[in-house]
Amino acid sequence: MLISTAPQRRLGVPHDEATLRIGPIDPETPTSSRQLFIEGTPSFELSYWCGTCPFLFERKTIGYNISAEREPLLSLEVGLDLADDEVITTFARLLPEGEYLPLLIEVAPESVAPYDDRDYFTREQLATWGIDRAWGLPQNPLTPYYRTFETEVGPDAHLFEFVVPMVPPTWNDQKRVQHYADLLDAGTTPTAVSLSILDRQAPAVSEPGADWYEHWAVTHFLLDGHHKFEAAARVGAPLRLLALVNIDESLAGAEAVAALPDLLRRAPSKRRPKE
Repeated sequence: MLISTAPQRRLGVPHDEATLRIGPIDPETPTSSRQLFIEGTPSFELSYWCGTCPFLFERKTIGYNISAEREPLLSLEVGLDLADDEVITTFARLLPEGEYLPLLIEVAPESVAPYDDRDYFTREQLATWGIDRAWGLPQNPLTPYYRTFETEVGPDAHLFEFVVPMVPPTWNDQKRVQHYADLLDAGTTPTAVSLSILDRQAPAVSEPGADWYEHWAVTHFLLDGHHKFEAAARVGAPLRLLALVNIDESLAGAEAVAALPDLLRRAPSKRRPKE
C-alpha cells in the first residue's frame, strides 16, 4: 500500500564511488549478465537485459550487511509517515548516481524460501516460462526472501513485489529481532529502506499450456531493516518501507516506473490464469 511519494530526483554518487551499483559483469561487454554489485563484488545476478528471459535475483556471495556499522536512525525506529528528505539523503550516499523515485509503502511481509509453497520461482514463473532448459530445473534465488504484494496490471500483465535481504536471515541478531517484534506488538510501525528496481519480463512466444503474461517485478534490496522484516513476518504485522526506485537501472522503463505509485494503491489480487 502506498503511503506517500516524493518527486522524482537525481540521487547518488558517481558509479565508481558508490557502495552499490547495477551493471554488466563484464564492462567490456554491455550485454553480459546484469549484476547488483556491493563494494565492487557481484552480489546478485539480476534479470537479463533482453526482457524475454525469466525474472531473477540470484545470490552470488554469502552476503554483506551494509548497515551493520551504522547506528539506527531514530526516525526509522518510530516509523515514517512521509518520504523523508533527510533519510533519502542519508542513504543516497550509498547509491549510484541516477534518477530515482522515492516511495513510502506499507507492506505485510511473508517469509519465503526457495522451493517452498509460496516460492514465486517454482510457482508463477514456472507456469509462464517452464523449466530452465539448460539446467532442467526452475530458477533458484539461492536466498530466502519476502513476498509482500501483488496485483493485476491488466489482462496480460501482473505485478509481483519482493523484498530481498542483503544477508541471510540466519545472520540476524535475535535480540534485535525481538526488539522490533515488541515495537510492532505495541503498535509502532518502524520503517526499512531499500534500493529498488522494476523489471518487466515476458517470453517472446507463448508455449502450449503456458500462462503467458508480462511479469512486472518490483524488487527491494534492503539497505536497512533486516531485523525489522524478520520481526514483521514473525508477528504478522505491517511494516513501512522507503523504496528508492532506480529508474535508470529498471528494465521496465521510465513510463512503467511512473505508473508504480498508482499500481501500489490498488487492492491486492492474485494472478488468475486464462481459461
